[in-house]
Order: sequence, then C-alpha cells, then structure tokens
Amino acid sequence: MPFLHTRLASGRWGNLSLAEQLGNIGSEVSRASKWQGKDEKLFLGAAWRALELFDITLQDERWKGRRKELGRAREVFCDTVFGKGEYKSSLKELVRYFDQFAFMARKI
Repeated sequence: MPFLHTRLASGRWGNLSLAEQLGNIGSEVSRASKWQGKDEKLFLGAAWRALELFDITLQDERWKGRRKELGRAREVFCDTVFGKGEYKSSLKELVRYFDQFAFMARKI
C-alpha cells in the first residue's frame, strides 16, 4: 500500500517533535471518531491514515526508546477501531489522550 502521507514519509515527519507527531496522529483519530457510524469511507480513510502515521513514527530512530509505548498506543487504537474491544477503549477517549500532545506541541 503506498503512503497516504507521502510528503511526511519522505522526511518532513522527522523534523517534528514527538508531541507534534502524536498531535497529528490525534487529528486522524479525531476524524475517525467524527465519522464513525456516519460515513464508513471517511471513517476508514482516517483510521488508515492514523495507522500510517503511527508506523512512520515508530520508524523514527529518535523514539527507539519509546517504541513500546508508541506500539501500545497503536495497538489500543487498532483494537478500538478493528478489534474486539479488548482494551475497552473508545475513540472519544483516545481523542482526549492525543489532544494532550497537540496542546503540548502548541506550547513548544
């Protein structure tokens, strides 16, 4: 599958702080939350874009010591969107989690 975020994948993503990266992931999580149960195409598009951003972030060598944490956030997102609800989380809860990074990124 080709990158949906081609400009980010080609290096621009590496210029962002972790808070900025997670804030951007949160934007896609928020979009998925907005469209869940309303428009399947827009919902799935946002979900796949969020996953792609998770994957690009996990490849960022600066965060190699945080991959377990980042991977767990991705796992919870996948379980919430595509899984059986093992973590009993909702997209609204995940939006609140990721919003904190967007707020932090604005202060940096």
